[in-house]
Amino acid sequence: QVQLVESGGGLVQPGGSLRLSCAASVSIFSLNAMGWYRQAPGKQRELVASIPNGGRLNYADSVKGRFTISRDSAKNTVYLQMNSLKPEDTAVYYCNAVVSRGISLLNYWGQGTQVTVSS
Repeated sequence: QVQLVESGGGLVQPGGSLRLSCAASVSIFSLNAMGWYRQAPGKQRELVASIPNGGRLNYADSVKGRFTISRDSAKNTVYLQMNSLKPEDTAVYYCNAVVSRGISLLNYWGQGTQVTVSS
């Protein structure tokens, strides 16, 4: 079982910045990947950014150049630095962890944190 605890959401004006944090209850090196997803009202959950173990960072086209995903292995924490925020970035942001169990891949989710971009 992997527990993920997110923090850092809030209300910010367009053009502003926020940093989201996701603390895992296990070593992040035991995970296949960690990432951030978001879900806006009436829309499907979508991948924002992911950081696979030993793999290349992935970003949604809509956030490339504005968002940066990173991790601190000593703290078992993944971050999402969000700059130049736009109203369309408004959503609930979820932390995700992927773990291998035999031939299966298990997904774990945080509780979600609200990000609202509005003037």
